[in-house]
Amino acid sequence: MRRARRAGAALAAVLTWAGLAGGLAGCDTGASFGKPRTPGELIRVTPHDTARGVRAGARLAVEVAEGRLESVKVVRVQDAREEAVAGRLEENGRRWRPTGPGADRLTPAAKYTVDAVAVDGDGHRAARRTTFTTSVPGERFIGYVTPENRATVGTGMIVKLEFNREIDDRAAVERGIRVTSRPAVPIAPHWFGRTRLDFRPEKYWRPGTEVTVALDLRDVEAARGVYGLQRKSFEFTVGRSQVSLVDARRHTMQVRKDGRLLATLPVTAGAPRSTTYNGKMVVSEMLDVTRMNSRTVGFGGEYDIPDVPHAIRLTDSGTFLHGNYWSGGVFGSRNVSHGCVGLRDVKGGSPLTPAGWFFDRTLIGDVVEVTGSADREVAPDNGLGGWNMDWARWRAGGATGP
Repeated sequence: MRRARRAGAALAAVLTWAGLAGGLAGCDTGASFGKPRTPGELIRVTPHDTARGVRAGARLAVEVAEGRLESVKVVRVQDAREEAVAGRLEENGRRWRPTGPGADRLTPAAKYTVDAVAVDGDGHRAARRTTFTTSVPGERFIGYVTPENRATVGTGMIVKLEFNREIDDRAAVERGIRVTSRPAVPIAPHWFGRTRLDFRPEKYWRPGTEVTVALDLRDVEAARGVYGLQRKSFEFTVGRSQVSLVDARRHTMQVRKDGRLLATLPVTAGAPRSTTYNGKMVVSEMLDVTRMNSRTVGFGGEYDIPDVPHAIRLTDSGTFLHGNYWSGGVFGSRNVSHGCVGLRDVKGGSPLTPAGWFFDRTLIGDVVEVTGSADREVAPDNGLGGWNMDWARWRAGGATGP
């Protein structure tokens, strides 16, 4: 399991939680949780997870095979604009449907994320997240933009565009995208393959910077007979600077805000056979609770934890910094995870634990840097890992020259 906001109690300016008891296995120690239904068996989402090109107008539904749904959150993203899809629980919590005329019909050229939490007939709680995208009209291409429009992000945010089709004429598409900032700094593009284009400055953004992403892609030919659809502009603001340094050898994480040390937290990182990546990683997703299953990250059937609290995603491949309630007193003394970085937590999560405290003070775009691990450096295209590439190499990755 390589693999986030409630108000927490105020703590001292510099904290050391070296001796707290509790549990985390970075990405699990193989603890047993009985044999409840898996989240995929319990919670059924239509359309199915990872579906691409789902027909616009298809129906959206969430239901459980037994027990009841506790909560369902559905988010639709179109052109970097995030919108919650309103809905209600029906049939005594067995089913969730969108509300409003035609609300259960999917819109075109959108990305949907479904987060559902349910309890089965034996009282086992499970969380499930699914994502899918809907079809783009005709022979058109669009770019899904990160971060969201009007977001406030950390200083490590990288602008990422993921295209729904392969781009052959990368120079033409690149010329149709302009990323600018106030105050102005040089910002350069870098292609990762034929479907992803990232933008970043040479160094982390300065707090308070306002960034604009302008797309002028309508009718730009990206491949033979494939034309752009978007002519839109998005903005986001860079908030305070928070950079956290994980020392895997010392089992600690120093949290610095605007250069000032806020806390030194005991952690557990990857065990010798499943080490944590070194390098700079950027927070790209935050989940109050999520399921972590070893089969999704290549570890076989070693663990399946349905309710991991305070989960902060650091890489696309599954590295998380998350709360842990099952590993005993390993924090600050041993590395036992499957590649994640773990903080002490309690079942259900609490803002008073190290994991809850850190979660409540984290923004999408914050930087977590790992040192002292026996693993390699994280790849620049694994999540928002572009800060692990020097400026000269980064600029060389554009299609229109420096």
